[in-house]
Amino acid sequence: MSSPTKKRMGTIAAIARVYPFAKPAMRRIYLGMVAAMLGSLVALAIPQVLRVIVDGPLKNGKASEIWWPVVLVLLLGIAEAVMIWFRRWFVLQPGTHIEARMRNGLYHQLQDLPVAFHDKWPSGQLLSRAMSDLNLIRRWFSFGLVLLVVNVLTIAVGLAVLVSINWLLGVLFTVCSIPLWIYGYVFEAKYSVVARRSQDQAGDLATAVEESVHGIRVLKAFGRGKFVLRNFANQAEQLRLTEIEKAKAIAGIWLWLLLVPDVTFALCLAGGVWLASIGQISVGALVAFFATATVLRFPIESIGFLLSMTFDTRTASDRFFEVMDEANTITDPESPKTISKPKGELEFKDVDFRYPDTPESFPGLLHDVNLKLKPGETMALVGLTGSGKSTMIALTTRLYEVTSGQILLDGVDIRQLTRQDLRSHIAMAFEDATLFSASVRDNVMLGRPDGTEDDLNEALDVAQAGFVRELPEGLDTKVGEEGLSLSGGQRQRLALARAVAAKPEVLVLDDPLSALDVDTEALVEAALRQVLASTTALIVAHRPSTVMLADRVALLQDGTITAVGKHSELLAKNEHYRFVISSLEEEEQITSVSNPPTTPIPIVKSGVSRPSTEVGQ
Repeated sequence: MSSPTKKRMGTIAAIARVYPFAKPAMRRIYLGMVAAMLGSLVALAIPQVLRVIVDGPLKNGKASEIWWPVVLVLLLGIAEAVMIWFRRWFVLQPGTHIEARMRNGLYHQLQDLPVAFHDKWPSGQLLSRAMSDLNLIRRWFSFGLVLLVVNVLTIAVGLAVLVSINWLLGVLFTVCSIPLWIYGYVFEAKYSVVARRSQDQAGDLATAVEESVHGIRVLKAFGRGKFVLRNFANQAEQLRLTEIEKAKAIAGIWLWLLLVPDVTFALCLAGGVWLASIGQISVGALVAFFATATVLRFPIESIGFLLSMTFDTRTASDRFFEVMDEANTITDPESPKTISKPKGELEFKDVDFRYPDTPESFPGLLHDVNLKLKPGETMALVGLTGSGKSTMIALTTRLYEVTSGQILLDGVDIRQLTRQDLRSHIAMAFEDATLFSASVRDNVMLGRPDGTEDDLNEALDVAQAGFVRELPEGLDTKVGEEGLSLSGGQRQRLALARAVAAKPEVLVLDDPLSALDVDTEALVEAALRQVLASTTALIVAHRPSTVMLADRVALLQDGTITAVGKHSELLAKNEHYRFVISSLEEEEQITSVSNPPTTPIPIVKSGVSRPSTEVGQ
């Protein structure tokens, strides 16, 4: 997803936003920096010992005096290795803790954000932020940040050492390194744009894969595999070209990072030999100078990949906070109310609703909706396709927020209740039944994890979902990703059982029986009548048989409720209602004729496909 149009903050400011997540781990990261810096200082000390060896024992020809400097170099080398080990030990775990905290925070934010947010954000973009972007941030804190800080300090200390050895050669070395810093500034401006485009394209590609896998049945049924493959290949090619552009940018800075030090070494060598020839510098000092410069070579060359890693991390931070900064428009009240003795009275009062992206010049989807359900009453909601029925019932649990007006539960505006409290009183079953990669038991008891075995069995019996007891592992059988290992009718019955098991005061059903055959539907309706006798229910009906479940029927027309009454009364008095019912009857006849023969449905368990004992519908 493209970056929102806003002023782009600096790299340091962008990454600094991660600090609240990183704060608990920073102590160990700082210790890692200290260990790494001590190791660098030890490495810079070794050339000074070499200077003593060259100007002392080697110059004087006293071999007996060479042993103690050699032992000192050995000890310094061991100390450097120990410091490197300590650096790795200190920073090994903190990065993983930072990543875990950020991922948990992102997941919490995604769970908290309203449905409207998820309607517009591709799942692949969210997945790439939760995985690859946070992985970049973890590696930068564990590796990039430590080395960047230590190497910059090492370069500064090393340059000071070079100047102390010989100010002329030290100044020459420093001046020759200036082009690196200039190019580094240019590199940031260029690379940051390409890095952002690459990460966005990777997210789009992840979305394409997710959609293709999710819709594989449709693609195979329509023979569109090659078409989708071409589109995927085009997206992958765009990402490849962007990655090549990134590689060219990195190659450009590497050219400077390799060329400039080599030219600098050559100039310093020529200058050093000349100075030594006129007695301005000793041979030992010259050896120490170039040994120190050699120690500085890796810190200087590492700046290239450390900068690219830093800019990638900055982009990852930007993408992470794009989600974290999303304002949640559906929140809990500061002083929530509670319903001490819930009865299940539900009322829509002058309700208007328009989707957030709807232009002001267009009318809202719902307007002036007034409807009242008495405690224990079953109300069917009917209307033509696209009239807003599903949106209207989604307002009851604040999946979307009313634009104006009120929805009252037992006389209390639902916005005055916490979302958790509200959704404990109102349970929903959707037409497009979604199950999770978990056991049947966990899926059914999702809304009531503390429910008893009797509650589970009662819900399964009401939904006529007894087929689950015949599955390979009964109620502990995993249904597979999104429940696609089950037929549409089986998934719908489990979704209905999930809503019933929650034992709410208000049951909201979005055409819960559309995928059932006539015989199973009749059994479910008979069981539902017993449940609905004591539960307020609002049912979106796409079948005349579902309408028969209701005590009253509400007609949604042109975005508002135009008639409420018994089915027989509306048939006699309302022409549009007769038209809607006749449309539903025609649709039901077409559906019953076009239903395919039932076939066994495979149940996925531990990656093995097994036939179930329940037929397709």
